[in-house]
Amino acid sequence: MPFREVNARMVEATIVPGQRMFSQRGAMLAYKGDVSFTPNLMGGQGGIMSMIGRRMAGESTPLMTVEGSGTVMFGHGGHHVEVIELSGDTLCVEADRLLAFDGTLEQGTMFMGSQGGVMGMVRGQVTGQGLFTTTLKGHGAAAVMAHGGVIQLPITPGRPVHVDPQAYVAHHGDVRNKLSTALGWRDMVGRGSGEAFQLELSGSGAVFVQASEEKL
Repeated sequence: MPFREVNARMVEATIVPGQRMFSQRGAMLAYKGDVSFTPNLMGGQGGIMSMIGRRMAGESTPLMTVEGSGTVMFGHGGHHVEVIELSGDTLCVEADRLLAFDGTLEQGTMFMGSQGGVMGMVRGQVTGQGLFTTTLKGHGAAAVMAHGGVIQLPITPGRPVHVDPQAYVAHHGDVRNKLSTALGWRDMVGRGSGEAFQLELSGSGAVFVQASEEKL
């Protein structure tokens, strides 16, 4: 794994020749060695369709390609950083939460409406998160950002997990999601999104939840 957690808000990545890494622009704090940073217009691996999907999603988070030989320290805005390892599965995460990730991971987009139909669209409108979300697939690691730290909750068949949409950070595995309501429509008149809406995740995998309802 190329990431080493320095503290709760910083990670150090090992960069080796012939391999690349992608990071959010402005996330580099310091580096040692012969390392180059290049603006990335394609948004990582995934080609033109990945870039089109990101634009449709309104995800304008710019990335840098990191190459060379050395070590780089990453952090951004004082946010807590969580390193997630992938072993051939897919990580779904909001684009602005991605701090840095292995160049070996294939980046794409997923339409949330396809997982929950109309309620998936409602989730995008109510929570302020896009109808699309970023996906990373393959073998490697990603460093994601959150407010107040992160806890990983397992999702097992027959035992769905309900999460406040504002506290949701990411999930991976064979997981389906839908937006459910904790109250009747009449009871929600005059209320904000708050805890009236819950994101229900079912299947097999894990969900990462931050200790805050604050968006980045």
